[in-house]
Amino acid sequence: MRAAVYLGKSRVAVETVETPAIAPGEILVRVEACGICHTDLKKIEYNLLPPPRIFGHETAGVVAAVGERVRQYVPGDRVIVFHHIPCGDCFYCRRRLYAQCPTYKKVGVTAGYEPAGGGFAQYVRVMDWIVERGVERIPDGVSFDQACWVEPVNTILKGVEQLKLEPGETVAVLGQGPIGLTFTMLAKRKGAQVVATDTIEKRRSLASELGAEAFDPRDPHFSSAVRALTEGRGADAVILATSARGLVEQALQISRPGARILLFAQTSANERIEMAGADICVGERILFGSYSADVDLQHESARLVFSGELPLERLISHRLPLAEIERGIEIARHPGAESLKVIIHPQESQ
Repeated sequence: MRAAVYLGKSRVAVETVETPAIAPGEILVRVEACGICHTDLKKIEYNLLPPPRIFGHETAGVVAAVGERVRQYVPGDRVIVFHHIPCGDCFYCRRRLYAQCPTYKKVGVTAGYEPAGGGFAQYVRVMDWIVERGVERIPDGVSFDQACWVEPVNTILKGVEQLKLEPGETVAVLGQGPIGLTFTMLAKRKGAQVVATDTIEKRRSLASELGAEAFDPRDPHFSSAVRALTEGRGADAVILATSARGLVEQALQISRPGARILLFAQTSANERIEMAGADICVGERILFGSYSADVDLQHESARLVFSGELPLERLISHRLPLAEIERGIEIARHPGAESLKVIIHPQESQ
């Protein structure tokens, strides 16, 4: 089969590799669509994991084969696959900190080499504990491109739930790429007033169409505009949906005392944050992180995507064959006026 192999030194190349063999309790999925996620981009750009690996974890496809003892799926089933599932019974699972569970940290989906998601390949092997609890069927009429949003929507929904947004609160979503725009959608569902920022005009226009007040974060009047919308107080909550430098300082500047500030995109150990301690301590702000998916939200995230309640296909700007994955990575790493979500179709030759 063909797969995009991470070779180290920020390089990815499409190569021929062995189709993975499955063991009892496992399934083989033919990948039809896999979204490019910024978490994988950072692993590639900063060389965070040793090569070779096959990345890609926003995976939708068709069951191609099932191992012994698999009863719940048959060849031909259309499915999405989560690559992490927690044990459910450890110290962290009992506190719903699933991403810290040792079992969760084990990747259970691979196209070969050290398991790393594998969605940038024509087939993936889904291991037994993922088959048991980490697969969702795609309903008839739902495209693979739409279905591959289930995993990222889960991670975003988790962050929104942790923020505990109340109707009428003002939340600032900094960054309106695919993740930020989805945060805007989910925050509006909670009844919040959304203030959205992005340096790209088209993304601001789309945020406005979704019901947000949209601003260029470089506008010197942005902070005063947020205060004007909140009777002089500042935002009740701020979501950092991008990792651009200076955003934490801006979040502190535009938020009120007691605000909640969510770090969502700060996933690399190479990123550093500086702030005045008094902005947190004296301002009584809460600064916290949210990372990866929540198994308790798996069915709800699937429902939101499959029902069409979130207009996610509007966020897809590029659909590319596996042969063009290097171009897709560059588009995702260096977004322009027309780029949003990039989806790879491994079964297409060109």
